[in-house]
Amino acid sequence: DEYVAVEVTNTGQTIPPEHIGKIFDRFYRVNSARQGSAKNMGFGLAIVRSIMALHRGRVDVVSRAGLTTFTLYFPSVTE
Repeated sequence: DEYVAVEVTNTGQTIPPEHIGKIFDRFYRVNSARQGSAKNMGFGLAIVRSIMALHRGRVDVVSRAGLTTFTLYFPSVTE
């Protein structure tokens, strides 16, 4: 009742558990050796976390078995 949740699930390589706590940090990249990673600066998820905080929400991620799910929690509006 406190939040409205939006989930986005991506299939592909699982994010290793040791990286989950860091992926929302600016400039952090799980694998800098990955093709094309030089053009990706590591801002995207940091921006998502900042926007969610501005809206008094939060973002979580779960990654296992080839599925990564990002959940955005927006505060529900009650009057």
